[in-house]
Amino acid sequence: MLAIRFTQKLLKDMKVSPVELGAVDPLFSWHVNMLQLKRKHIIFVNDLTRLCFIIDGIRSSQLGKLQEKFKSELKEYLLLQGLKKSHIEQYFFEAGEISIGRTNDKSVLGTMNEMSLYSKNKEFDHTFDLCAWLNSFIYKPIDYEEPMKVFKKALEGKYS
Repeated sequence: MLAIRFTQKLLKDMKVSPVELGAVDPLFSWHVNMLQLKRKHIIFVNDLTRLCFIIDGIRSSQLGKLQEKFKSELKEYLLLQGLKKSHIEQYFFEAGEISIGRTNDKSVLGTMNEMSLYSKNKEFDHTFDLCAWLNSFIYKPIDYEEPMKVFKKALEGKYS
């Protein structure tokens, strides 16, 4: 299961009733919130690796579009960052269906808030550029490493 953990604010905006997710492999768990730049964006942060991913073009109550866009654009972003296509496909195959629940990790929320602060007043041509910039920072919860490197190592360790 691919666990998408919405903040209370996003649950209300998307008009979604969360389910109880229980224990989920942190590699397949993402915390999600709204990010207000010039317009509304949705920020995803992976629980294990703190990989950040941002999408735009989602309005309130467009849950289906959010899920579809998350999967398709994350695949594209990971390919652009040099991850192996076979690892990405295996990740999404193993992840399976998306389930939506509530946030459950204050550390991940803290990292997400930090990324949101870094994003304020930044100009980028594409959300992928902003993601790459945010994923080049080092973060304490992942032993002062860059999220993209940690995510890549996790996929290589799992699927090689």
